Order: sequence, then structure tokens, then C-alpha cells
Amino acid sequence: MTALEKAMSGDAPLKGGLLWLVAIVLAGANFIAVLDMTIANVSVPNIAGSLGISSSQGTWVITCYSVAEAITVPLTGWLAARFGAVRVFTTAMGAFGVFSLVCGFSTSFTMLVVGRILQGIAGGPLIPLSQTLLLRIFPKEKAAAATALWAMTTLTAPILGPILGGWLCDSYSWQMIFLINVPLAIMMAPFAWKMLKRFETKLERSPIDLIGLALMIVAVGALQLMLDLGKEHDWFESGMIVWLAVIAAIGITVFILWEMGEKHPIVNLRVFRHRGYTTAVVVIAAGFGAMFAANVLTPLWLQSYMGYTSTWAGLATAWTGVLAVVCAPAAGLLSTKVDPRKLVFFGLVWLGGVLAIRTFATTDMSFWQISGPLLAMGLGLPFFFVPVTTLALASVEEHETAAAAGLMNFLRTLSGAVATSVVQTSWESKTQVMHAELAPVVDRYGEVSHTLAASGMNSEQTLQALDNMTQSQAVMLSTNEIMSFVSLAFFLSALLIWAAPKPTRTVAMGAAH
Repeated sequence: MTALEKAMSGDAPLKGGLLWLVAIVLAGANFIAVLDMTIANVSVPNIAGSLGISSSQGTWVITCYSVAEAITVPLTGWLAARFGAVRVFTTAMGAFGVFSLVCGFSTSFTMLVVGRILQGIAGGPLIPLSQTLLLRIFPKEKAAAATALWAMTTLTAPILGPILGGWLCDSYSWQMIFLINVPLAIMMAPFAWKMLKRFETKLERSPIDLIGLALMIVAVGALQLMLDLGKEHDWFESGMIVWLAVIAAIGITVFILWEMGEKHPIVNLRVFRHRGYTTAVVVIAAGFGAMFAANVLTPLWLQSYMGYTSTWAGLATAWTGVLAVVCAPAAGLLSTKVDPRKLVFFGLVWLGGVLAIRTFATTDMSFWQISGPLLAMGLGLPFFFVPVTTLALASVEEHETAAAAGLMNFLRTLSGAVATSVVQTSWESKTQVMHAELAPVVDRYGEVSHTLAASGMNSEQTLQALDNMTQSQAVMLSTNEIMSFVSLAFFLSALLIWAAPKPTRTVAMGAAH
């Protein structure tokens, strides 16, 4: 039996090319799970048009995936202990492929939302377990290389998501943004099981907090439905929205009380007793929510009112990640040598400053005038995300690190989903207000009307042209105003980070991820 055959059969340790092949499969699973957080961002207008829904409804394609993924992240540790890390990972990978197929063949909005929820549930365990297994198959002396590989897929996936999603929508159809996952996930799952089953963990029959899980699902689900449906139903003028708000409020309150007294909580809320952790998590949630709001709004604005195709909207927004990848190693190195609060403060102030520049956008901006600030934002991202994560985990006791990381990821992902709903609703509402304010003054003396009439337009065409001009400027003013609020959120988060005490210990980057 050759060395390759022994390795394939599980009789020999992984090494050489086969080790890196398995590592690429693990990193690839993480890549597609993270990719699907952003690949649909520029595709919302295409999906909305194809399925006959509003842009507001279309954002459900983003938020329902994020919320479902957020809910399953805290469960990953329990699932791995109960069923085995390798078994959970390979099952989740295969399920991710199957549910991607459901999304790709969706013939209705309901079918697509259900598919995305199931896809998010399957994708949640892939992110933490891919790194856990990478560190398990690599020798200790190569752990840094394993972490670097995982980190690169985490950073590049959000960058490539908008580009790939835009290109697939323009060249083929929106369905392809989901179908490309199918062959990768379904082929990698059995290969990963064959190569990784020798690394399976011992099973622990620990109890699961079913009541806590049910409360979390009800509370988070009600909150997200309230945010997504609020605008369409005139918010609290609707009895349904009122009931969703009540359910969310009661659900969150009961969930907190239950988890604080549960012996085996699904989410260990006791870590919030550490001031440094609490502060860092609030900053992470606020900063990530602000970043997600800007990332969701920009492609919607470019496609809906600036005449950009999905591909070009993706290319414009993807520049955010270029400097993030370049600067990430420096941020990781500095976070172990410099007070992380200083790095977080710099990153957030930088992001807030760049967003402040974006509040002066106009409808006649060129591609590079739009992409330039987005490129500059990438410099601040790693100096925010890397050290604030390290600060959060360094603020808790060592045996609490895993629980703290799971809760942090849950709140970070949830904040992105909430921000998506809030910014979409606010954008449309502010646009209507701006349109109403501009309409009486856009052509007060009739000069534009006379010019349009002289060019051969009849009265109906002239009115339509004036309305289009008014709408375009209303959208631009609304977009700039929301960007000003996002900028303010970054600045306030930068000030808040100083409420955290300086950490007394360091955390390995593997634990931070």
C-alpha cells in the first residue's frame, strides 16, 4: 500500500500535498459560507424584479441568511460535542449544497426565503469548525500557516462576493449565485469525511438548553420580522407589528432571565460581567452594523438610481476589501504589541472620517469618485475588527473564551441583519420625505419645463422628466443623510472603546478567529 493510499484510508497522518489539499477543502467550506453573506447584496434588485417583490422585501434574502447563521453559531460547540466535530462539519457542508440548490431553483419569494434560512442554518457551523479542524490537522509548528489560510478566505470572500454576484447576475441569472455552491459543497463533503474522520472528537452527552434555544429563535425571529415588515404595514399602526414588537421584547427579557439561571445555558450571558468584554461587544455590534448598513445601501443606490449594472456595482463596492487584505497582517501583529484600544480607536475614526466624506456625494460622480472612498475604508477595517476581537476575548477568563467567542459572533451577525432592515426602511422613508420637500421648488419658475417642452416633449413627458429628476435628487440626499448617521455611529463607537480597561492578557489569533 502506497503512502497516498494509506493516507486516503486513514492509516497514516496527513502530510505534504494531501495535507494542503484537505486544508484547501476546509478553507473552501469557510469561503462559501462567508461568501454567501455578501454575494446577494448587489443581486437584490434582480431578485426583486424577477419574483415581483419590492426592494424592501428583497433584503430578506440577506437578513434571513444572517439571522439563521447567527442562531446556529452558538450551537456549534454543543453540536460538535454531541455528534462529533467532523460529522457535524461534513453534514453541514452537504446540507449547505442541498439548500443552495433549493435557493437556485426557487420559483417564489417564500421558497427562496425558506431556502436561505436553511442555508444559513447549515452555513453557521462551517465557519468555526473549518478553523477548528484546520488547527487539528496541522502540526503545532504550522498552526500559524493554518490560521493564515483560514483568515485569508474570511477576508477575501466578502470582497469577491459583490463582484461574483454582480457578474453572475449580468452574465447568467440571479439563480447562479446560489447554484455555484452546489457542486463544491456536495463534492467536498464526502471527501472531507473520508480524510477527516480519523480526527473525530470524543462524544459528550451534554444536555441542550431547549427552552433557551426556543426563546432565542422566537425573540430573534419576531424582532427581524418586525424590522422587515414594519414599513410595508405602516409600523405601529399595524396590529401585527405591535404584536411582533411585544413578542420580541418579552422573548428577549425571558431569554435573558432564563439563561442567567440555567445550569447549561445555550448562551453564557455571565461573560457580560466583564466590563472589557461588554464594551468590546457593544463596539463590535455597532461598528459591524454600521459597516453592513453602508455595504448594503451602496449597491442598491448604484443600481437603482445611478445606472450601474450588478457587475459594476459589485466592482465599485468590492474595493473596500483590497486594503483590508493588505493591512490585515499588520493589524494582527500590532494587536499583540500595542494597546488594542488605540488600534480600535484609529480604525473607527478612520472609517467614520471616510463615511463623512461620502455624505457629499452627488449624482454626477464618476466610478473612481465613488470607489475611492470605499478603497480608503479598507485601511480602517482590520485595525477595527482584529484588535477589538482580541480585546473582547482577552477580557474574559480563559475557560470562558469559547462561550464568549460564540456570543460575540452571534451578536455581530445579528447586528448586521438588523442594520440591513433598518437602513433599507430608513432610506425609502427619507427618500419620500425629500421628494415631497423638493417637488414644489424643483422648477419653481418653470425654466426647466420650458426647456424640456422646447426639446419636443409633451406635457406628460415633461412632468415625468421633472419627477425623475426630483426622485434622483431625493434619493441622493437621503443616501447622504444616512451615511452621515453611519459616520456618527463609527465616531461614537470610537469614543466608547475607552470605557474598556486595558487587557491584562493576550489571546492567540486562533482563539480570536
